[in-house]
Amino acid sequence: MQYIDTHTHLYLPEFDADRDEVVNRALGNGISKMLLPNIDITSVEPMLFAVSRYPRICYPMTGLHPTSVKDDYLTQLDKIESLVLKCKFVAIGEIGIDLYWDKTFIKEQLISFSRQIAFALDLGLPVVIHSRDSFPEVFSVLDKFKGRPINGVFHAFTGSIQDAEKAIELGFKLGIGGIVTFKNSGLDKVVKETGPGHLILETDSPYLAPVPYRGKRNESSYIRIINKRLAEIFGKSEEEIAVITYENSTRLFNL
Repeated sequence: MQYIDTHTHLYLPEFDADRDEVVNRALGNGISKMLLPNIDITSVEPMLFAVSRYPRICYPMTGLHPTSVKDDYLTQLDKIESLVLKCKFVAIGEIGIDLYWDKTFIKEQLISFSRQIAFALDLGLPVVIHSRDSFPEVFSVLDKFKGRPINGVFHAFTGSIQDAEKAIELGFKLGIGGIVTFKNSGLDKVVKETGPGHLILETDSPYLAPVPYRGKRNESSYIRIINKRLAEIFGKSEEEIAVITYENSTRLFNL
């Protein structure tokens, strides 16, 4: 079986001591590709270094994370967007709106999100959306682009079935990670309603490790645990779910 981890921050310091071992464990567990989302201008260099160190395994995205949207966000966007001339990216991300930690820059987050969607459309790239405590706001921005060929994924999806249906209607996949293994997350009920054809696998490592590693550092090799849980939810074999989500990922990111 082959898998793709569509969202891992492999370049972060949490992996500095054993990054090669983490990648080798992933490969040994069938994870053949890992997609690396950007955070801000400071994360670009370590992200691209990881991509160069693991060619044809790691693939980069470029974008400004909503929690990194501060007073200097326009300058950051200019610099991040200029990167497309230097490197091939598979998506614009991680972008979106986050109202969980801080609402101080909500206006700037909305502007940044809209600008980066427009940028993705110009490039013909999918978007990777962070939507923590912000589904109404995210959908209000996406609705402005209705009728245009935008697609992508709602990363670390934790919304309701109504949110899932809306996202799918707009042409998006749902990124499913370790949360689906949490006992009281309720995500199992939502994904069962949507069906595997709308899902892709991700870890968001080093964050959100699945059970039985919850609370510890996450890594790409744990994709198999997420895939197994989805197989249980849908009453299908692990191989069936792996094939479906792998194909969903390769089509979405043009891999």
